[in-house]
Amino acid sequence: MAPSIVKRYAIAFNQYKVVGFVAFALCVAGAGLLSLSEPPPPSYKATSALAGSTPAIPLSTTGPVIHEEGKAALTEEFLIDQQVIESVASQVGVDPKQVASASVRLPAPEEPPFYYVTYKDSTPERAETVLGLLMEAMVAKSLAFNQSRLNSMIEEMEKRMPEVQAELEAAEEKLVQFDRVEGAIFLEAETGSLQTEVVGAQTSQRAARQKIEVLTASIAALERQLGLSADEAYTSGALSQDPIVNSIRGQISQIETQQALQAETLRPEHPQMRAFQQQISGLEGLLESRAAEIIGGGGMGAPLPTSDRIRVSSALDPLRQEMAGRLISLKLDLENTQRELDIAQRSEQDAMRKFVNLPDLQLERERIAREVAIKKGFYDQLQTQLLDARTARDETTSNLTIAQAPEVEETVTPPPNVILLVLGGTIVGLGVGGAAIFLLSALEGRCYTMEEVSKAFSSRDIPVLGTIPQLIDFETYDDEAMLTIVDPESPYLEYYERLRSNIVRSGEKAPPKVITITSCGAAEGKTITTYNLAIAAARAGKRTLIIEADLRSPSQVAALGLSINPDSLLEPLRHYDPARNNMRLVPGVENLYVISTPGPQAQAVAIVESSELRALIETARARFDFIVIDTPSLSRCNDTLTIETLTDGLVLVGRPGFTQTSLVAEQAAAIEEAGEKMTVIGSVVNGAEITIELPPLPEEALLDEATEITAQVHEEDYSTSLELSAPDGRDSYL
Repeated sequence: MAPSIVKRYAIAFNQYKVVGFVAFALCVAGAGLLSLSEPPPPSYKATSALAGSTPAIPLSTTGPVIHEEGKAALTEEFLIDQQVIESVASQVGVDPKQVASASVRLPAPEEPPFYYVTYKDSTPERAETVLGLLMEAMVAKSLAFNQSRLNSMIEEMEKRMPEVQAELEAAEEKLVQFDRVEGAIFLEAETGSLQTEVVGAQTSQRAARQKIEVLTASIAALERQLGLSADEAYTSGALSQDPIVNSIRGQISQIETQQALQAETLRPEHPQMRAFQQQISGLEGLLESRAAEIIGGGGMGAPLPTSDRIRVSSALDPLRQEMAGRLISLKLDLENTQRELDIAQRSEQDAMRKFVNLPDLQLERERIAREVAIKKGFYDQLQTQLLDARTARDETTSNLTIAQAPEVEETVTPPPNVILLVLGGTIVGLGVGGAAIFLLSALEGRCYTMEEVSKAFSSRDIPVLGTIPQLIDFETYDDEAMLTIVDPESPYLEYYERLRSNIVRSGEKAPPKVITITSCGAAEGKTITTYNLAIAAARAGKRTLIIEADLRSPSQVAALGLSINPDSLLEPLRHYDPARNNMRLVPGVENLYVISTPGPQAQAVAIVESSELRALIETARARFDFIVIDTPSLSRCNDTLTIETLTDGLVLVGRPGFTQTSLVAEQAAAIEEAGEKMTVIGSVVNGAEITIELPPLPEEALLDEATEITAQVHEEDYSTSLELSAPDGRDSYL
């Protein structure tokens, strides 16, 4: 069997052979016309050479570097660019395209530095003039390139110089500010004053601590003798020395004395006794108020809670008052000494902090000094480079010099070889024609062989369950009608039986019982596959039902020897009602029933989504062993997607010459997006170029015709059989 690519090309050749022949004829005709053309007039080739120049003894270091860069830039695109071409063309007055035909051969790395320039023209004088101007323009361009590089460097450095200078000045100012702020610390460390400050602070602390110990012991001794703390002594002393407190205390004592005398004869409830008590309470209130004024304003003592305590605290004798004064004086001295100790400690901490931070400060200053040195070095280097670049600009030269003046020689082109031109045109024509045929077939996007159809499905993870050959009526060898394998001896029965067996084995848990047959596009053979698959199942002893659910096309039950029920056209929705029992037995095929379609219908969607159709499928599932549902193609409408949810899976039908890879990819992507809502069992390749053994004709006169048709089925040019259509204008594969 020939490879798939050969089969495809044979089919494409038969379909687009006119285009191929036209392309071939055009190529041959073009070669013939070219061979008859007159030879071109003589041309004049001017040749000259440019040599790489060596600069004089340079005074700068930048000059040689720029010279080497200019040498590396000497390419053909650089030397003969649009600017040079237009300049020379305007001087000579020729077309710039003619000047652009000049070429430069660059020297190889191991060759001497010579650049050979060539130019062709129709006159020798103009050829010499144009080449001379070209060489002068190349030399000038090399010089301009070197000068522009130096100017760019100088401009960039001059632009950078103010920024570098500003950075240097900022770094120097930072160092000055650091020395101004932190320089005293380094001076103190160098002169030893910082150590002296630490020692002095430590000595002051020791003296203060000793004095604090002495004062603390003296205060404790006085507090024990006096029985009061320093704060209490301050309060008692202040109260004892206040005349108002003493006066109030004396009045309270007098009244208490009178109250005690009267208490011997009067009861506490007596008005006189109550008056005494009220006077005492009033005086105690005055005493507490006065005590609060004395001890509360200074903040030295705490307010006394009761008048009794105030009277006791204010009754100090002169000796105890003196002791209280000494205690208060010692307490104040202790507080002052404590403050001196705190000041000495802070002084020591400040000095020690300076000692601790001194290494960091030294490192910081070194860092700033290094930064200043780096920026100073960069500034000096930039100044040096700028001066060097300015010197190099004054001494720069071109990388090229004219080594040889233009030399002109005449070139005569021989007439074309007619035989070689025609032979070359023939070969090119064959290639162009063949490529045009193959390109047109590729742009069409169809699968022309059964291998291409199988690949279109398998590339989308849709397994191929069966391959069915082209169907032919063996009695008349007519392949224009929609044929069904009602004959039990049909050689096609085994192909459909193999397809049915593969469908049954495809189920993971249970064999599919209700399947949907459809195709991606039109005329791919879904209806004939539905009929013959159902016949194969019935021949296998399965109680089988065909449901025509393609409500967009007429019924095809005539191919089974049945007529269309006229009532179904009047009430299409009720036609699918299981209660009406519209299942009809197919004559000649045992166990096969069919429910025809009332289509085409304007309200097909309403019927497809109706409860009658759903109930019909559920009822049929219970009554039949195998149910095959014929539905519209996926590219036509969404009826198939709705019906598939009521079945166990979907079988896609493809056919060489009609299946489009883009349409298969589009529908497969839509099925993948549906996810678990749709189940694809597999695919079928219809109308495949498979050799089958035909039975003999009943009459000898038809033997030659049968042989010819069989050969047409088997030959690689399969496109003829793909273009056949039924007498009513519809393709035989529905």
